[in-house]
This record gives sequence, C-alpha cells and structure tokens, in this order.
Amino acid sequence: MNKPVSPEEALIFVMVMASAVDNAMAEKELVRIGQLIDILPVFDNFEKERLIEVSQRCASLLSGPEGLDIVLETIRDALPEWLHETAYALAVEIAAVDLKVRAEEVRLLQLLRDRFGLDKLICAAIERSASARYRRI
Repeated sequence: MNKPVSPEEALIFVMVMASAVDNAMAEKELVRIGQLIDILPVFDNFEKERLIEVSQRCASLLSGPEGLDIVLETIRDALPEWLHETAYALAVEIAAVDLKVRAEEVRLLQLLRDRFGLDKLICAAIERSASARYRRI
C-alpha cells in the first residue's frame, strides 16, 4: 500500500510537475525548488535531504497510466484548502523562473486552478507578482 503524501510532499509534487511539464527540468527550476524549500515557512517541518526521494516518487506517479490526473488528485487530497493558493503560487514561481511560460506550463496552471477551484482574480494576482519578481532591466 502506498504511503500517504504529506502536505509538504504535495507542494513539492506541484513544483516538480511545474518543472517537468515541458519535458525538461531546467537547472534554474531545480535550484529554485531547493531555495523555496529552504526559505518558506510551509517547509519548516520538511527534511530537505528527502527532496530527491519525494521528487522521484512524483516522477514515478506521473509516468504511470493517467499519471497527471493521479498526481493532481493526490495533491488535492493531501493539501488542506488553505494551502491551495500556496500550491498555485509555487507552480507559478517554478514556471516563471526561466522567464518564459510555455504552453504546457499554462495548461498545468489551468488544471491546478480548476482542480483547486481557485478564484481567477487571485490567480491573476499571483501570476502578476511572479512576473514582477522576475523582471530584468
């Protein structure tokens, strides 16, 4: 029987999916995932040395039949509702880190928005804030 996914693991699943959705996990995205785990309070109880194990678990689920739907359901089931916006914000953060959001990433964000039942204005604000953070002169 599969071990249940913790909220922290579910948030990591979101970031891994956002990184892998375009079939290329860029170094910048992987570094940013590590940085976010280091700095965000939501990961205070997560043991960072488990990151590779959790990422591999997500990748394994994604590669199975109906992988995307299973991972999305796993994430939704593991996260309390008050962390749905956080999950969306983390996905946006990873999608934005390379300064271009591809069609596959936009589709994943739409799937997350729908699965979590998030307000479109809140999502737009989250997306806009990421865009502002990653601007260059």
